[in-house]
Amino acid sequence: MSLFIGILKEKQALHFLKQHGLHLLFTNFRSPRGEIDLIMRDQKTLSFIEVRYRHHSDYGTALESINFIKQKKIRNTAEYFLAKYTAYQTWPCRFDVVAFSKDNNTPEWIKNAF
Repeated sequence: MSLFIGILKEKQALHFLKQHGLHLLFTNFRSPRGEIDLIMRDQKTLSFIEVRYRHHSDYGTALESINFIKQKKIRNTAEYFLAKYTAYQTWPCRFDVVAFSKDNNTPEWIKNAF
């Protein structure tokens, strides 16, 4: 995915999630362990969100591209985030995915995806 399309899809996902009442805390949070596209607050729950887009499904859908290794990187980065921002350590957390495909520009939001 080109950088431009990635930025565009992250902005679309952010707009979509804000319309559903989530509040942005961080974008593209990086750690030595990986990156999380969006970190948002859904009432009193912290949501770590991966945004995925697939132009072709030759190698699987956007959702299928989040394999065990990618999930582990996101979990490790979330642990790093919680260690750095201790105020959130007592908050319930979840891992969401917002997926886009070439054929459907409507985001597919999966709460508690993994």
